[in-house]
Amino acid sequence: MKVTFLGTGTSYGVPVIGCDCEVCQSKDPRNHRTRASILIETDNLHLLIDTATEFRLQALRAGVKKIDAVLYTHCHADHVFGFDDLRAFSYHSGKAVPFYGNYDTIAEMLQVFGYVFRKTQVGGGKPLVKPVVVDGPFQVEGVAIIPVPAYHGNLPIYGYRIGDLAYITDCSRLPQPSLELLTGLKVLILGVIRYEPHPSHMHVDAALELVAKLKPQQAYFTHVTHLLDHETTNSKLPEAVSLAYDGLIITI
Repeated sequence: MKVTFLGTGTSYGVPVIGCDCEVCQSKDPRNHRTRASILIETDNLHLLIDTATEFRLQALRAGVKKIDAVLYTHCHADHVFGFDDLRAFSYHSGKAVPFYGNYDTIAEMLQVFGYVFRKTQVGGGKPLVKPVVVDGPFQVEGVAIIPVPAYHGNLPIYGYRIGDLAYITDCSRLPQPSLELLTGLKVLILGVIRYEPHPSHMHVDAALELVAKLKPQQAYFTHVTHLLDHETTNSKLPEAVSLAYDGLIITI
């Protein structure tokens, strides 16, 4: 399994508009973070998690030519506003791109992107997509996917486990049944925004506590704000934990 971090930034992205802090002014490309998304590739499947705001630019940068399906964590702008650019993939394949999420996520996306699902004139340039509500394990092209219920503040969202990989972003807490779905991982990807506690996101200490409990072979932190410098933060993290960065590729 090949995993590409298309974007690793929080909802503002990094640099933040109008900010003159050291991270926003940094020359280190690992501090330049577009909104969070990953691409998972197996022999039979190109699977995207979230269509971030900069999805078109991310796909061009990473040379993405095929998307078989999309998993959505939740319907917040930074995770879904690249949705329209799925049209390039449905255009080239001639097939609808299925997208998956919990009931509330799919229902909200049908409203936010209502133009996609209404009958309109030919030539309107819309993605050909198929919404699918999931509330338990399912398969896409023979690949088993396990939704992992999590809470973004009070909002129920999904993380996902695919084989030995789990991706949990925008999460402030995980119920016990979800923790049981995350044992025996090779790679855990967690959304971690800063050192200080936050009401709807994990901070560094909470994430490290979770990593110590789950004991994955490797953990990566994503959805990172401008409050964490890449090199400085990595120097303080345990050996098996690091900040991800845009363009990072790992193989499982």
